[in-house]
Formats: sequence, C-alpha cells, structure tokens
Amino acid sequence: MIELKRLSPSDGIEIYDLLQSIPREENGLQNKVNGMTYEEYKQWLIGKQVESEQEGIVDGWKVPSTTYWLYVDGVPVGFGNVRTYLTEALKKVGGNIGYGIASPFRGKGYGKELLKLLLTKAKEAGIERALLTIRKDNIASQAVAYSNGGVLTETADERVYFWIDTN
Repeated sequence: MIELKRLSPSDGIEIYDLLQSIPREENGLQNKVNGMTYEEYKQWLIGKQVESEQEGIVDGWKVPSTTYWLYVDGVPVGFGNVRTYLTEALKKVGGNIGYGIASPFRGKGYGKELLKLLLTKAKEAGIERALLTIRKDNIASQAVAYSNGGVLTETADERVYFWIDTN
C-alpha cells in the first residue's frame, strides 16, 4: 500500500531515520535534517509545520511549503515538498515541487508514485501548472517528470525545466 502523509510535529524516529539515510545534498535536493540530533529534528518539524501554514513571503524569500512523507507498506521511503507559489529565485532553482526517494528504495517506481501524489496535493492547493527544476545529470528524475506528463520547456547550464499540468 502506498500513501502520502503530511508532516506533523509528532513524526517520530522512523522519519528521523529516513532523513538520516538521505544525503544532506543530492542532485539538488536539500535535506537539512541529515546530521541533526533527534532533538534538533523535533524542532525542525515544528518549524516546517509553521512554514506550511504561513501566508506570503517570510524573511524576503520563504514561501509556504508543505512537506509530505511517502510510505510503502507502512515504511517511509521518501519525501516531497509542495510550494504554493514561486519567487523569481524559485523559478530558477526549486520549482513548485521537490522530492526524493531514499537510495535503498530507488528503481521501484516510488519516485513516479510520489510525484503523482504531490501533483494531486499541488492541484488541491490551487496550482494549475507545477514547475520542476531538475539537474541536467539527474536522468532518473527527468524520467519521473516525463512519466507524470511533464513537458520540458527549457534547458540551462545546470538544470532542465519541466511544467506539469495538475488537471
């Protein structure tokens, strides 16, 4: 069974362990929890919950962003974020949706399922077209975008840009 769960301050050790298994930075995905203590992680969860409920831009650059965990048969295997709108900087790096699957679970189609579920959340948030900015060398993530109806619209030095209709 595959399900998407929204981040909660009550998330426990299974999510902490998942985030410790995903590098701090990999293929453009930022995982700030890698290397944190469990207590720091619990504080981070509270901050992420607040971030998902904010309105407008905070500190000149932070937009509302909601984090979700992908569970397969009760085991967390990955995570993703949905940003409800974009700044000019996020249009270049970040986009509306970012996601990652822990390495032991890759190659099983979970990235495709995760993006599909995140696109549903984006639609529920009122996003009609979602932007994904993907590193040029991340062929697997590009395949995930294509498999979810992504249209490659631009290629830059380090990134490619996909738009996906959420309808």
